[in-house]
Amino acid sequence: MPREHFKSRLGFILISAGCAIGLGNVWRFPYVVGEYGGAAFVLLYLVFLAILGIPILVMELAVGRASQRSVAQAFDRLEPPKTKWHYFKWVALAGQYLLMMFYTTVAGWMLSYIPKMATANLATMDAAGTNTLFSTMLANPVELVFWMFLACAIALFVCHLGLQKGVERVTKVLMVCLLALIAVLVIRSVTLEGAGAGIAFYLNPDFSKIFASPGAFSDAVFAALGQAFFTLSIGLGSMEIFGSYINKKHALPGEAVRIAGLDTFVALATGFIIFPACFAFGVAPDSGPGLVFVTLPAVFSQMWMGGLFATLFFVFMSFAAISTLIAVFEAIMSFWMDQWKFSRNKAVAINAILIPLLSLPCALGFNVWSGAELPGIGNIQAIEDFVVSN
Repeated sequence: MPREHFKSRLGFILISAGCAIGLGNVWRFPYVVGEYGGAAFVLLYLVFLAILGIPILVMELAVGRASQRSVAQAFDRLEPPKTKWHYFKWVALAGQYLLMMFYTTVAGWMLSYIPKMATANLATMDAAGTNTLFSTMLANPVELVFWMFLACAIALFVCHLGLQKGVERVTKVLMVCLLALIAVLVIRSVTLEGAGAGIAFYLNPDFSKIFASPGAFSDAVFAALGQAFFTLSIGLGSMEIFGSYINKKHALPGEAVRIAGLDTFVALATGFIIFPACFAFGVAPDSGPGLVFVTLPAVFSQMWMGGLFATLFFVFMSFAAISTLIAVFEAIMSFWMDQWKFSRNKAVAINAILIPLLSLPCALGFNVWSGAELPGIGNIQAIEDFVVSN
């Protein structure tokens, strides 16, 4: 069967960026920027992005394009005789499934909050009210499983349609809409009265935070290093599949810079949504799920037309989450197609059962299985916080 290819260069850039742009861009990056000195941390992050993130991204794309296969067969085709590089494909596949086990549930949270924000009377809610809304959702296993299944179904259906008619076409629409929503939300946030203090907190370089102590400097370095590595979704083999779909007339270093640039733009832009709004209403910015589901809805509740902007925010978050699901699901489907010669439809059908089943522990880990712990690791929520935040 002939290898599928992207219909356009724009499709390649947008779907690769869609894989990279995820929830960590929103609930982790702006927070660590503020914590480690604003623009000072951004500069440190850009250095690591240039010397580590982009070169590794180029390497993954090059392996995919040279082999014309996903990670399932890329190393088998390119490795020297009698070497064992091909064993790493199983590590990559395990990493993709592990990420999706948690990401599908959190994507479901985002989808569920669209109707919640559209119908809730936000004007009457404070932080305690938004916290109750979030806690009530987490305590309802039926609701969490339903929205997790819906997130899986959307992404799997897009993969079922094929590369050009499904993955590429839908991701283009999602990414364009995502960028448009960012623009609307940024404009609304930076024009709030008192937003200037948040912008100053976010952007003014404060090197004293980085050099306050040897421990502070090492923490900032590791945070910047981790952000540069994880923000591009490198190391899981997800990007190799997109390299295998692009033709050979495009220079991969330039494409990698464009992907990293778009990912960084979204990460920086979300800071202009979060910090001006939080400072305008005197709310301390947080990180992680608490920022997205408790702090920001409380901020929106104090805005004029807050329900509308809260709904738009969760549409934006849903687009970011679903675009990542589609991209990683496509990498998983391609693994099955390359490794075991399955048709696309058969690979989708098998994973339509497998991925939701693997995702159940996370969806139920906040309610039915909330007390369950893995020896030496902790409970399911602790694992989810680490994996998804990165």
